Amino acid sequence: MAEHSHNRRSFLRGTGALGAAGAAAWAGIGGLTPADARTASSSGARPAPKHLRTYAADAVKGKVYVGYQGWFAATGDGSPINTWTHWSKGTTPSPGNQTFELYPDISAYPVGSLFRTGYAPLGNGKPATLFSSYSTAVIDQHFRWMQQYGIDGAALQRFGSDIVAVGQPRLKQRNDIQSKARDAAQKYGRGFYIEYDISGLNDTNLVATIQSDWTNTINGTLHLPDSPAYTREGGKPVVHLWGLGFTNRPGSVDSCLELINWFKSKGAYVIGGVPRGWRTDANAKPGFGPVYAALNMVSPWNVGNPSVDQKLFDDDMARLRANGQDYQPVLYPGFAWSNWKEGAPRNEIPRRAGDFMWQQAVAAARCGTKSAFIAMFDEYDEATAIAPAAADKSMIPADQYFLTLDADGTGVSSDFYLRLAGAVTKMINGSTGISPTVPIPPKV
Repeated sequence: MAEHSHNRRSFLRGTGALGAAGAAAWAGIGGLTPADARTASSSGARPAPKHLRTYAADAVKGKVYVGYQGWFAATGDGSPINTWTHWSKGTTPSPGNQTFELYPDISAYPVGSLFRTGYAPLGNGKPATLFSSYSTAVIDQHFRWMQQYGIDGAALQRFGSDIVAVGQPRLKQRNDIQSKARDAAQKYGRGFYIEYDISGLNDTNLVATIQSDWTNTINGTLHLPDSPAYTREGGKPVVHLWGLGFTNRPGSVDSCLELINWFKSKGAYVIGGVPRGWRTDANAKPGFGPVYAALNMVSPWNVGNPSVDQKLFDDDMARLRANGQDYQPVLYPGFAWSNWKEGAPRNEIPRRAGDFMWQQAVAAARCGTKSAFIAMFDEYDEATAIAPAAADKSMIPADQYFLTLDADGTGVSSDFYLRLAGAVTKMINGSTGISPTVPIPPKV
């Protein structure tokens, strides 16, 4: 089953730039709020102690969140779809048969969460295996890393093409993974919120499909906003609508306004994922100004933009401050997709040993915002992942090209971008000063 149609690919995030430390300690469950008790009872998970969870989930302003795809699957992983997904198009990944660019560092995952591929062994002689995002242990490890490296939490990506598939395995897969993410967020004191990617919907079903999913599934079945780890801003549950105003995504001005205002009527704080040229209608649908103005927080999509433009951040911040809105700029480490997009160059937007993402963070910090979104935590497909990845050729199969973290000539540890994200978080939220250069060593 190929699910690439439901993600944000093929238009490079609408930019037009390229043309197309350890587990939380447990302290029991005494003194829980009613919402805590409901969540503990329904999910089987125990909420994190108060001292661990309040600092991560009490706001989105002043925080740095990562996008969490949770979309990798493998045949035999016990998942509803039970087939290779996102690593390849439904068959065992093997030389010439893959849809991802950056090979993960799989050394921290338990053997039961890893699945054999058709590649030759890694350069270090170990079997070439890949993880499934359906594994509870994998999700647990991801949120443990968020805690360990000081990342506030995750925006759980929820795709229109999944939620419209009512009664089908792909929707159950998405629901199961997001329930497991809730449990892990509670366990490690991280925040999380739902981010709807409207890809896969159309002008006819956009509003009704998302309204039904939020009402009947997110609240009525999964009870995700009941979780003590669900991010709230001013007491309001946060929801992110990604794709508003993109030329190749559904929605008119009226339907997008209807959706935003409906969420607000339900007491939500609404973030909008909008085109990078939202202020000027550049590479965006014309006339969407009222849509952008209705949002509580605006998050212009920056992935695919190969430059760092301080004026862009400053002008976005100035417009939003004048409108009484909040700003969540998007930062990303680099980009490439040559393994699944024929003819695309390797290492298309280089990471420059972390300097590319760091300079974006510097520009964001200088503009005055205290919030940011890092794209993405686990996006190995387009090589934007900050989760541990192959540091060099010893960590990739000997018979297939994959991007490695030393591609720009500087060796860094496989967890370098997690460490960098932690430093970004501290600089953005103001707990450290603005450093013009990357402040962490390549390896520790």
